[in-house]
Amino acid sequence: MRKIQTQGVHHITFNGADRQSTIDFWEGVLGMPFIFEQPNLDAPQINHLYFDPGDGRLITVFTEESRKPGGRVVDQVGSMHHIAFTVSLASWRQALLRLKEADIANSGPVDRGFMHSIYFRDPCGQLIELACYKFDPPEGATHAEVLRLAHDLRIMRGAKNIEEEDLADAIEAITARRGLSLSADD
Repeated sequence: MRKIQTQGVHHITFNGADRQSTIDFWEGVLGMPFIFEQPNLDAPQINHLYFDPGDGRLITVFTEESRKPGGRVVDQVGSMHHIAFTVSLASWRQALLRLKEADIANSGPVDRGFMHSIYFRDPCGQLIELACYKFDPPEGATHAEVLRLAHDLRIMRGAKNIEEEDLADAIEAITARRGLSLSADD
């Protein structure tokens, strides 16, 4: 069977509350510029807001003035659990303070072995994660390539999850594969 090959996420659309609380959260708390809006072309009574999450792609939110913040997303088969946004280590380190200033409850720091995370909810209850990798891939490699090799290394060690030593060893192996050194590695 031939595949339809994806090349990344185009956009993600949330159901939000009213227009202003949506802008206050996505731009005011998360710093995503509010870049345009238009009616939802499938349901013109619903507004469609567009935000830039920092990589030039789009996060969009359907809003309706009758909806107010405070609702909760119900987990059920087929529903989304959470969305994770990439942040720099500097931003991740400031996130707890800034969420506190915005009076937004959160998980506190969570160590995932290969990344740092903080979880909190948007005004309608959708779970949001701020994620920061603990490593930079070698030039020309991707995070996915490093993680794929780190997975194999952690399996060989019998470890439960990827740890920093797996990341370091994967980065070393990827760099060595390039064969740029004239020295023989004994």
